Amino acid sequence: MYDRKLVESLRRAGEGVEIISLPWRSYTAHLMDNLHFRLPENLDILIQDELNHPSLIAANRARHPYPVVSLVHHLRCSELRPKWQNTFYRWIETGYLRSVDGFIFNSKTTERVVNRLLIEHKPSVIAYPPTDRFGAPISEQQIVARSQTNPFRILFLGSVIERKGLHTLLGAVSRQLSAFRLDVVGSLTSEPGYTRQIHRYILENDLSSLVFLHGPLDRKPLIEKLSQAHVLAVPSSYEGFGIVYLEGMGFGLPAIGSHTGAAGEIIEHAKTGYLIDPGDSASLAGLLRSLAEDRSLLARLSLNARERYLRQPSWDETAESIRRFLKEIVERPR
Repeated sequence: MYDRKLVESLRRAGEGVEIISLPWRSYTAHLMDNLHFRLPENLDILIQDELNHPSLIAANRARHPYPVVSLVHHLRCSELRPKWQNTFYRWIETGYLRSVDGFIFNSKTTERVVNRLLIEHKPSVIAYPPTDRFGAPISEQQIVARSQTNPFRILFLGSVIERKGLHTLLGAVSRQLSAFRLDVVGSLTSEPGYTRQIHRYILENDLSSLVFLHGPLDRKPLIEKLSQAHVLAVPSSYEGFGIVYLEGMGFGLPAIGSHTGAAGEIIEHAKTGYLIDPGDSASLAGLLRSLAEDRSLLARLSLNARERYLRQPSWDETAESIRRFLKEIVERPR
């Protein structure tokens, strides 16, 4: 979404934007791209989504007459996985990061992580993601009225992959949390093995009447789920920013994320939501129970969440800061 919104904004500003897509394959297959992939010609500047990093190292190191800027959402080596794997990914990503001329970061957290890997800091801009996908936030009156409704509704919004922490949330709701409903909205096909584990856990713990896996939803039914929920819980092991937390706050949803990654740049603990350690189902269960049982606390955090949403820069402001930065990079002597 970030990339798409940036392209739309640059085109509205009169810039010519060409999109070059690389097919999604295995990490090894992307590394093999270095044997043949070369950068296009006749550009003023090239923006690369860092997710494509394994394909681009050799191409970036070859001679080209324009600057290359990397748009970094989060690094692969920041995700939760065995140490030896992240050591390998860190080596590859560091080589890629050194091959570009500047960075667009989506958060201060991402900026810090990248700068720790580099010997020499490069020109960069922090451009926070847009939050206006669903229009204006719901009213304070709607939020207060909803806080008194039953059952207590929890929303998980994100792909069903291990990093997003749905297993942690299921572990929490199975700890004697009564009179609740958990709606899970997001792709069920990104990690099929993990999705099978989730289905099995729901069946083995008799949660089928309380937990509902919807898969991806179109705009209207998604807005309905956001409007009905009381809290958004996505206890990821790592988020480079976590735009979903802000989108939920536009509907007055206190957000629950983890201490790792950039969730703390959005969620103020015990004010607009809560931060837990990754995998801490026991703490998460206690927080959900406190919100379900104390509806005045729920209403207060919900109103605070709405206020936090309103403080986020608009997409127009974000896009303009990126455009100014790109022009500065183009005008720099190389």
